[in-house]
Amino acid sequence: MNRILVFLLAPFLFIACQPGQTTEEQTAEIDGVGLAYANPPAEGFNESASDEKAIAIADSVMQAMGGRKAWDTTQYVSWNFFGARTLLWDKQSGDVRIEVPRDSAIYLINVDSDQGKVAMGGEEITDTDSLTKYIERGKSIWINDSYWLFMPFKLKDSGVTLTYVGEDTIQGGESAEVLELRFEGVGVTPQNKYQVYVDPNDYMVTQWAFYPTVEMDTPRFMTPWAEYEKYGSLMLSGDRGERNITDIEVMETIPEGTFSNLEEFQLLKSS
Repeated sequence: MNRILVFLLAPFLFIACQPGQTTEEQTAEIDGVGLAYANPPAEGFNESASDEKAIAIADSVMQAMGGRKAWDTTQYVSWNFFGARTLLWDKQSGDVRIEVPRDSAIYLINVDSDQGKVAMGGEEITDTDSLTKYIERGKSIWINDSYWLFMPFKLKDSGVTLTYVGEDTIQGGESAEVLELRFEGVGVTPQNKYQVYVDPNDYMVTQWAFYPTVEMDTPRFMTPWAEYEKYGSLMLSGDRGERNITDIEVMETIPEGTFSNLEEFQLLKSS
C-alpha cells in the first residue's frame, strides 16, 4: 500500500517552494480583524477557468490554516508518513531529507534543482544513471507525502483549475462546500482530479476525494482531514482515517548535517 501511494497521489509538482514576494499593497483590512496577508495565485494557476466562489473559499482556507505569510515564512517541517518513512523539508531552500527504514534508504535531495545524493543499504549510490533514478524516486516520494499533509495550502498552484461543485455532506454527516481541482501540464499524473470538502463555518478542509481520471464520477477513495493542531504558525491535520501522519513538527533550527550526512540519525525529535 505504501509503495502504491507514492505514485498514485502525485498530481503535480510543488510549485510554491520559495516564499512569495510580499509588498504593502498585498495586505488588506478584513472585517476589522486586522491586516491579512494576501494570497496571490502561483504563476500558471488557471484563474480564467476557475470560479470566483471557489477562489474565495480557497483564500479563506489559507487564512484558516494560518495565513499565507505563515506558510511562506515557515522554514523546516518534518513528519512521518503512515509509519513508512520520515521526511524533513526546508521550504526556503528546497532541501529534503527522507529516511525509509524498510529499504534502508536515505535520500538527500533538492526538489528545485533535482540534485542530491542517495544511500541504499548503507552504501552511497555513485553510478550516475542509478543516482538520477533514485533522485527521481525521492522527489516522487516527497511530492506524494507533502500533498497528503499540505494540500490545503496548494489550492491555487500552477496548473490548477479550481471550481465550485456545490454543497454536500462529509462521511460524518456535517455540511461542506466542495471544491474540485483539475490539473494541466504539471506533475507526473495530471489526469487526476480531487474534490476537497471545506467546513463553511471555519473554512478548514474536512475531507478529500481522489479520482484517478477527470472522467470518473465515483472516487477511488475518500479520507477525512481531522484532528487539526497548531504547529508553529500553521494548522495541520494528520488524521486520514485508517492511517495517520505522525510526528509533525515545525522547526526554526535543525541538527547540523541534516541535508549532507547520509548516515541514519533521528531527524524528527531535534531540539
